[in-house]
Amino acid sequence: MTRYDNWFVRFWRKVYNPLGFKKGYNFPLFFIFGGAMLGFSLARISYLNISGDAPSSFKSGAVTGEWFWYRSGIHRVGITLHLATIIPAGVLMVFQFVPIIRYKAILFHRINGYLIIILATLGNIGAIMIARRAFGGTLATQSAVGYLVIATTISMALAYYNIKRLQIDQHRAWMLRAMFALGTIITLRIIMALASGIISSIGSYSTVINCGEIEFIYANSPAALQSRYPTCVGGNNNVVVKADINSDFGEEQKASMVLTFGMAWWVAIAMHAVGVEL
Repeated sequence: MTRYDNWFVRFWRKVYNPLGFKKGYNFPLFFIFGGAMLGFSLARISYLNISGDAPSSFKSGAVTGEWFWYRSGIHRVGITLHLATIIPAGVLMVFQFVPIIRYKAILFHRINGYLIIILATLGNIGAIMIARRAFGGTLATQSAVGYLVIATTISMALAYYNIKRLQIDQHRAWMLRAMFALGTIITLRIIMALASGIISSIGSYSTVINCGEIEFIYANSPAALQSRYPTCVGGNNNVVVKADINSDFGEEQKASMVLTFGMAWWVAIAMHAVGVEL
């Protein structure tokens, strides 16, 4: 081992040992995946302002036209329940995997674990309530939601069962599987961005969007609605919309995301399911 290697190892140990990590390779994995979850969750805290007009609110940040569904009714309840529970759960779960907290703050670790299970379960209920309308509510998206609800619920239940039987390693493994499954929401956005760009470049993709959404988007531009989507005027039909993430028209940007969201989620699910076992 060279002098540089010795210096690097000593420096690295000074970084991860105070956090309780005993193996050097565990810390960079925690830093990457835990950091991504923490950063994503903190960035979404502003979405707890569901219906505000601030640029950072959920209403302002939602995909074009989606507020048509979320502004009232069961979908409003669902999105509120989902965001109000899953965002705090995303922040708290990062601390659950810091070893020093498990060793030195056992009570906090235990209470935090219960909170995460409760919040994630409520978040799953909210996700089921909005699945029909999230990013177009395609069957690919709805099935991905259903799979993740089942997978995370079973994983957390087995984690709870194993900790009650003092099987620590199994408890930790099942909680890690649950958290990795929830983390697919981050990976899918990267895949969706790439896929949306690809299909937009191809230029021959399109999808169907409800006329209610189209009218909602063009509420302040009735002439443009009449010109672009005459069949939607005064009707409750569906209309074919070109998928183009680079378009100046919001509904065409949304169409590209509707087509790729469910696909991207399933790819992310496969990647995380394999990755967590490595």
